Amino acid sequence: MSPELARTVTELVHELRRPLGLLIDRGGRVEAVVLGTEQRRIYLPDIGRARAGLARLRGVRLVAAFPGGPIAQLPRDLLTDLQKLQLDAVAALGVDPAGLPGTLAWAQLLPRSDPSGERYRLHEEPSVHGLRLDFQEFVRALEDELTRETVDAREARSGAVRQDRAVLVGVYDTVRGEAEASMMELRELARSAGVTVVDVVMQFRRLVDPRTVLGRGKLEEVVLGALQHGADIIVFDRDLSPSQLNAITQETELKVLDRTMLILDIFAQRARTTDGKLQVELAQLKYSLPRLAQRQTGMSRLTGGIGGRGPGETRLEIDRRRAKDRVNRLEKQLEKVASQRTLRRSARRKEGLPVISIVGYTNAGKSTLLNALTQSDVFVANQLFATLDPVSRRLRFPHEREVIITDTVGFIRDLPADLVNAFKATLEELSEADLLLHVFDGADPDHDRHIKAVERVLEQLGVQERPRILVMNKVDQLEADVVTRQAAALGAVPVSALTRDGIPALLNAAAARLWTGQRTDEPVWEQVASPAAVVPAQPPGPPSHDELRRTWLEPPRPPAETPTRN
Repeated sequence: MSPELARTVTELVHELRRPLGLLIDRGGRVEAVVLGTEQRRIYLPDIGRARAGLARLRGVRLVAAFPGGPIAQLPRDLLTDLQKLQLDAVAALGVDPAGLPGTLAWAQLLPRSDPSGERYRLHEEPSVHGLRLDFQEFVRALEDELTRETVDAREARSGAVRQDRAVLVGVYDTVRGEAEASMMELRELARSAGVTVVDVVMQFRRLVDPRTVLGRGKLEEVVLGALQHGADIIVFDRDLSPSQLNAITQETELKVLDRTMLILDIFAQRARTTDGKLQVELAQLKYSLPRLAQRQTGMSRLTGGIGGRGPGETRLEIDRRRAKDRVNRLEKQLEKVASQRTLRRSARRKEGLPVISIVGYTNAGKSTLLNALTQSDVFVANQLFATLDPVSRRLRFPHEREVIITDTVGFIRDLPADLVNAFKATLEELSEADLLLHVFDGADPDHDRHIKAVERVLEQLGVQERPRILVMNKVDQLEADVVTRQAAALGAVPVSALTRDGIPALLNAAAARLWTGQRTDEPVWEQVASPAAVVPAQPPGPPSHDELRRTWLEPPRPPAETPTRN
């Protein structure tokens, strides 16, 4: 900024008694002049609030003059604009009582590898006349360093699948223990979605801000932190209302997701069957339909007209109408899918085969239990919602008795009603089940809340009255006395689906529920001696193939006839 331009600007500020800002490009041309408010704030015009890229700056610098004497420090909103817009630089010029240029304070962005760890650096000059800086060379060197960092990062990630980077945000009015458990679950959801978590922000407040959830100042801090960490996404540990989502997206061009959106993204990745894909798309459309927002002013089909919107149908209205049409088509397709499932279930009913459905919180070990019971190889992973599409297998009991056992999608706390309704075509299997195996992770310290969350979903589905057995899984991770105490307190059957300890007791309990007159002590596999023996010091290996065949596949031999005399 030349001394002549500085003098012109400060004289105008002295006369108007309001701040004045200039946006100057690298050629020295003034692109915009912005008159500030009486509260000493400068609101920039829309110059495109998307980031210019990790290796590029915006190409313009902001120079502002403020009335009221020397500048003690750069205003916070100028530093915010520097980081959010990746400006070349921002500067604040003080105006003395005579209207002449005073002290100058300015700031620049820093490369991420800077030893200070700061995002920007502050500079102070006693006068604009003493500033000696080749700005063209300065900004070129800064961009070269940013480019080098970006290239090095890309080379370090070469050959690896690029993952989105996210900042997780939680706003809680509960105790810290519950909040930390909720945030840990959000971390697991992000990991299951293939997202790298670069930062976690937790805020405790008595009342959630109705507009921005965490307050405008804190939101601004979160956005700047996300930019500093190179994040692409901000994920909130709650469901955002349409107005909250719109208000937050107005403050940043980063992608903003809430908890349900993240779950739906996981579902979209895991859906394999046609049924599953239809259900995921329906759930996404129903959730996003009220959140379609008009972000830009030029969204009308015809420009001009009263109010500038045009007499035609707006783009927003077109998007909503198309989304509603698609929802109607998907619902009709899912009705056909439901009728086909009904036919298959009626065919099973004609065979007289009982149905056992495995339900439970996500990642409780349901698929592992199915594999242990049926000697199957259903996909198993230590991640949330590893199973989305239902899987059915036949399970043979002794005495020539068989059942159909089904693995279902896992539940999670605060599952929205629309999401449950969208997956009714899958979860309707539960309404036909003769027995539910409610599996929970006994090693999870939060298992009580998980059990209650599953019970609430079962109530939503209207199957809370179905007979069920509470199954305490993953007992191999606990001490034997803890297993005995917790299982007795909850009335649960302790098992380890991984080591297959406790499986005989579970099968006996299921047989007693399914067939009247079945004795609970009648052996199916070798009966364990006591609940404490569920977790031996050295767990035995799985039964051999011959043992399984003799136990499950071969019918019991009739007793030899005793010869009688004529």
